[in-house]
Amino acid sequence: MTGAESPTEMEPLAETDAPAELGPGPVAAAAATSALAEAEAPAATSARTHFRRFWLGDTVSQFGDRVTELALPLIAAVTLRASATEVSVLAAVAWLPNLLGVLLGAWVDRRPGKRRLMIAADLTRAAVLLSLPTAAAFHAVTLGQLYCVALLCGAAAVLFNTSYPPFFAYLVPRSEYVSANSKLSATRSASFMGGPALGGALIAATSAAFAVLADSVSFLFSALTISRVPVDEPEPEPTEVSVVRRAKEGIAYIAREPILRTTLACATTVNFFTFVANTNLLILFATRVLRLSGGAVGLALGLGASGALLGAVLAPKVVRAVGVGRGIAVGAVLFPAPIAIVAVAHGSVWLCAAAVALAEFLGGMGVMLFDIPLNSLQTAVIHDSVRSRVSGAYATVNYGIRPLGALAGGALAGIIGLRATLLVGAVGGAMSVLWLPASPVLRIRSLDGGLDG
Repeated sequence: MTGAESPTEMEPLAETDAPAELGPGPVAAAAATSALAEAEAPAATSARTHFRRFWLGDTVSQFGDRVTELALPLIAAVTLRASATEVSVLAAVAWLPNLLGVLLGAWVDRRPGKRRLMIAADLTRAAVLLSLPTAAAFHAVTLGQLYCVALLCGAAAVLFNTSYPPFFAYLVPRSEYVSANSKLSATRSASFMGGPALGGALIAATSAAFAVLADSVSFLFSALTISRVPVDEPEPEPTEVSVVRRAKEGIAYIAREPILRTTLACATTVNFFTFVANTNLLILFATRVLRLSGGAVGLALGLGASGALLGAVLAPKVVRAVGVGRGIAVGAVLFPAPIAIVAVAHGSVWLCAAAVALAEFLGGMGVMLFDIPLNSLQTAVIHDSVRSRVSGAYATVNYGIRPLGALAGGALAGIIGLRATLLVGAVGGAMSVLWLPASPVLRIRSLDGGLDG
């Protein structure tokens, strides 16, 4: 695998007349190994404790995110009677700040204290989201405010996400990347199960705007837990290199690294087409065409999200069985293809709700099989000194394509209809796997450099 150092062969010992100096005997070696293990054990235990603390905060925040992801499009579609184009614009503006990720990542790369930046991002999102229930108390929520909330939260998310990769690399040992990513993805998957149901219940009990308060509180909790996770972050080396030049270096790093270059093309294709058939359009289709209530949509999405939890649990086993690269390939198809199930749904309300749940179940499994090995592979390939600038450049393309996909989806829906637009998203997304066969990705079996012959 690119970036892995191959072991060198040892030269044979030279023959001399002098007696060879013996190394430690078996007993001494065993004692030394035991002493080393005892010395490392407290550090390993402390690292796992810190990871579990971060994991807890991330879990709570993920559940809050699911509430907002259901509430915002419902406010637009049901309360404000927004059109398909306006709902797609809402999805687009949330991801628009990722177009500046390449510059923000280059800036973050040379900033000390990535953890502080993550905390600042969480506190910003908590404050911005609080504006919605405040406005709702005065019956003053507007579509313009929804766009502002989505845009500002998206900008804070870019700051968090460009600061996160080096934080994760310092927090988790390399040998535990897949395991740690699997744990984080498992609870993220659980949030897709319980989050929509929780959001539906909160919306039914109060309103969509007031339900967002739960996400605001979850960001405060995340900021608190991250503040209690000490990470030994080395100080960036002083440099006179400009942000723009560092951004270019991040782009160049991806361009010359075949694994990053190929996985970026694959992930960008998936993201474009899944955002052509974005969640906001799916919710609009479910409520207006399939005639499902907001509560029914939340329940269907929640039940279907058990597939993502199952996928997160199975991902390490699948990776061990078929390899990292082939696991990514399976996920690249299984993630977008099930959107077609929703697109062809018709009949009774219960049958349509079941179709939404099944599509979410299969797509959830797919996204975990795609994300877990892909994130772990990227962490293993990218050098510590350039993580934020490379992650920023990667996100600019990978996430920056999402608003373009959402806008394209809104335009298509106005021309060919919601049902046909969802089919375009399913078929186009599954074709992303075609990037992989000509690259070294499919031959990668493990993060230790294992390749298929």
